Amino acid sequence: MLIHRQESISLLGIPLSRYISIEDSEQVLRAIRLTPPDVPIDLILHTPGGLVLATEQIARALIRHPSKVTVFVPHYAMSGGTMLALAADEIIMDANAVLGPVDPQLGNMAAASVLQVFAQKPIEKIDDQTIIMADLSKKAIAQVQRFVRTLLQDEIPQQKIAPENIDRIIDLLTTGKITHDCPIPVEEASKIGLPITVGLPKSIYQLMELYPQPQGGRPSVQYIPMPYRRYPSLPESKDRPLPED
Repeated sequence: MLIHRQESISLLGIPLSRYISIEDSEQVLRAIRLTPPDVPIDLILHTPGGLVLATEQIARALIRHPSKVTVFVPHYAMSGGTMLALAADEIIMDANAVLGPVDPQLGNMAAASVLQVFAQKPIEKIDDQTIIMADLSKKAIAQVQRFVRTLLQDEIPQQKIAPENIDRIIDLLTTGKITHDCPIPVEEASKIGLPITVGLPKSIYQLMELYPQPQGGRPSVQYIPMPYRRYPSLPESKDRPLPED
């Protein structure tokens, strides 16, 4: 399991966002090494993404595993989480779960958006810092596209993506046509050719209930955690009616 929730520091109550880190990659790689070659791997993802280095290490280890790799997405696997999903042979998602783009980000700016500056302004009106950022953006996009192509062309234990769909998937996920936080629902993910299966086992939902969001106060969502059913109505009163005024 790779589950990241937003924790809170108990003393100050400062939100602390968690993401895919080097420590995560060390733990996952250790688990993969301990898995015999003939044993399938099931990975539950619930993450907003994280470090590119850590994500790529995990993804490469997954595509090198000889047996089937299945990723389960009960709610969301964005950015680096989607990258890990692309390394799987099958992605099993809740009907309302989402993936996300994997286009590179330079600080708080999308690499594709930085390159748009050159399409809209002459070079002599662009400052040196932006020119350097654009050079880095071009390299970052090329690197991500090359790596995503490697994941999609994986043929172990069998080919998972039809060759005619690979370019379409890369174009949607890496070129910045949509914002980095734009959710990609199961319908769209299936349409572009990802190996999506809808419908998680009940055991996955039960397992996720063991990892709730830590509560620092009153919960913001409340509901009755049981099936709704009709209850018997109260019997009508047989007493004499009160006199009308």
